[in-house]
Amino acid sequence: MSEARELKDLKARPHLTKVSEIKPAPAETKIVMSDATALGLFGLALITFVASSQKLGWTEGTAYLIPWAFILGSAAQLWAAAVDLKNHNYFGGIALGAYGLFWAGVGAHWAIGLGWFGDVGANADPRQLAFAFLAYLIFSLFITVAAMEANKFLFIVMLLIDVLLLSLALSTLGINPEVFGKIAAYTEFAIAITGFYGAGATFLNNFFGRTILPLGKPLGIIKKG
Repeated sequence: MSEARELKDLKARPHLTKVSEIKPAPAETKIVMSDATALGLFGLALITFVASSQKLGWTEGTAYLIPWAFILGSAAQLWAAAVDLKNHNYFGGIALGAYGLFWAGVGAHWAIGLGWFGDVGANADPRQLAFAFLAYLIFSLFITVAAMEANKFLFIVMLLIDVLLLSLALSTLGINPEVFGKIAAYTEFAIAITGFYGAGATFLNNFFGRTILPLGKPLGIIKKG
């Protein structure tokens, strides 16, 4: 049977003169990694939970928020994003990657404001962070549209993130900071609680190979090509 296949291959490749010249095609090795979305969602939930405690007045200062911003808010989400991109999960890779970089930037902003890298000088303007919030809001609106066709959990999280970013931008710019500061605080806390559910649901559903905790079906408004 194998000799017949070799002869057939030889006829199909006339540049070969004998069967011994036929070389098997190299085998393709594909590395498959487990879904790391639960880790990324946990990172998002934890940093928003800790950060909201400061905004709500339950804790004070930002110094001890910085480790969680870099390790869970940034590193965990960036790692999950890298795994999602390897697994061709476009939504998870881009969304988790973008927000992982967001928390790295916020953590660095807090560290600079606390003088960890020296005196920032008289020309430092913390309102520049507001424009970063606005930039992320613009990008998040696009992600929100895609989230509608992912599942209801992600859509709800993205809506909350949109409200959070807008509130943070306005309060940082000094526009009614008491009102928008409170909105940002409660919205961030809601993101944390919702994120914990999403992380747990994703972990259990993947572990058991079936739906243990539902994440909701896509809204079905925009069809994929």
